[in-house]
Amino acid sequence: MSINVLRTAEGWWAVLGDRAVPVGTDAVTTAELLADRTAVREAAGSGAAGTPVTELAALSPVTTPCRVVAQMVNYHSHARDSGFTGDIPPTFFRKASGSVSGPSEAVVRPSHVRFLDYEIELGLVMGAPLPVGTVVDERDLPTYVAGLVITNDISARDVQLTKTQFYESKSYPTFTPTGPYLTLLEPEDFTHLLDLRLKLSVNDEPRQDRTLADMIVRPARALTLLARFQTLDPGDLLLTGTPGGTALKAPPKPVEKIGALLPPALKWKAFFRTQARNPHYLRAGDVITATISTPDGRIDLGEQRTPVTDGKSIQG
Repeated sequence: MSINVLRTAEGWWAVLGDRAVPVGTDAVTTAELLADRTAVREAAGSGAAGTPVTELAALSPVTTPCRVVAQMVNYHSHARDSGFTGDIPPTFFRKASGSVSGPSEAVVRPSHVRFLDYEIELGLVMGAPLPVGTVVDERDLPTYVAGLVITNDISARDVQLTKTQFYESKSYPTFTPTGPYLTLLEPEDFTHLLDLRLKLSVNDEPRQDRTLADMIVRPARALTLLARFQTLDPGDLLLTGTPGGTALKAPPKPVEKIGALLPPALKWKAFFRTQARNPHYLRAGDVITATISTPDGRIDLGEQRTPVTDGKSIQG
């Protein structure tokens, strides 16, 4: 069975229901912890009374610096929302690891960003090196993937669309809330991945709700495609795409065709004028709640609750 691990400023904890037991390890980074899984198993099986989880201040269980790679348009429902038709080529992009933040840390909207969006994503945490040229079959996943985390690929849509710039629009500090748990999997757990259900709400209003069965490129295939050009190491993080339900949606086809005839400056001005009436973009005071689990609770990545605040502009 999977083991949930929590990280705090004091160290690592094995989570047992509503309590947590310290892991006897000198590990500082996620990669070091994954190399000491015996200590995690010993803590999980110790029978100690532990500390209430509610008394612990969780940090991101993925330590930085690390590689943060993400898949673009990887759920059928998100593809429909985005106006894609036909085959969608598998596409990856990078996020700065400085965007990784804790599971209850505030998401800070830079003052120059008007259209801030959410994207719940299942994060794969690598447990072994993935050299360039590696071919990963389904049966190989336990060899390379150590565990799972909840991530939220926060996106500055006005930066992303007008600049065609994924790296900047998704890499501001706090734009990758991660955790609360690193869920370490046993080989038999991988057969239940497609049962995982991703749910995200804003101020308790449901926005996203899909299982991994809606995925276009599943984890083994994604790692194979990524390994054509990218090496990954233990502790690196792959975000596997988001389902439909984000604030951003493609305009109706007739409107899109008219927009294509306009000069870029006028097209984006018209597009964002309509987006300004969309109430689903994130605003200061909002609270985002995200969960990922199987219906039977066999795999449960916990609950991530992140408030949204306004910050100073960090635009150069």
